[in-house]
Amino acid sequence: MNEPFKTGLKEGFHHYLPFSVGLIPWGLAAGVAMRSAGFSLTETMGMNIIVFGGTAQLGTLPLIISGTPLWLIVVTALILNLRFVVFSATLAPAFSGTGRLQRWLSSYLLSDGVTASCASRLLTEQNSHWRFGYYLGPSLWNWWVWQASTLIGALATNLIPKNWPLEFMATTALLALLIPLIRQKPMLLAAIIGGSASVVLHDLPLRLGFIIAIITGIVTGTLSENWLIAKDHKK
Repeated sequence: MNEPFKTGLKEGFHHYLPFSVGLIPWGLAAGVAMRSAGFSLTETMGMNIIVFGGTAQLGTLPLIISGTPLWLIVVTALILNLRFVVFSATLAPAFSGTGRLQRWLSSYLLSDGVTASCASRLLTEQNSHWRFGYYLGPSLWNWWVWQASTLIGALATNLIPKNWPLEFMATTALLALLIPLIRQKPMLLAAIIGGSASVVLHDLPLRLGFIIAIITGIVTGTLSENWLIAKDHKK
């Protein structure tokens, strides 16, 4: 490992460390939820490693339990993870000068928290080795914390008091990551429109309201951003 890569690795890890605390309640909630739904420990951790996305895991769990058709479960997971397409496009310039295999493997580690907290530095630093280390350090730590906290939740399903507000703590942690993202108008509009749609369409069967709300938020954010870009070009 060259020196810029090691420096970036350390700086990325230390920068992200405080944010990673928010993953713990999410992981505990995911482990408890999957085990409570009847998943074995092997199935729980298998899904955790393969999917590696709390929103998709918790979002599709009710569909799996209720025997929803496989195609709808797959479509739901894909829609829930559409945001990673936006994240990938955002971070793509930071991987300039990085090998193709490294980029492909890095895509597995892509996460909301690392993107939200590290994107600004990743997109401004010039050294490609430093940038790759700065991405890899927090991303690997993020993966380990998620797997460890989910495993603890799965093993302690019968020990954690039912009245512990894990879902509330997880939601609060997610809000801490969301607030910095909505400072831009397209993000704010997407959050308002998508959130409103999810409330209005809450009673639709098979959680279709949730899916429609996600699509509505993405379309709103994309259109508003394109409108702002076009407006700037006219000036």
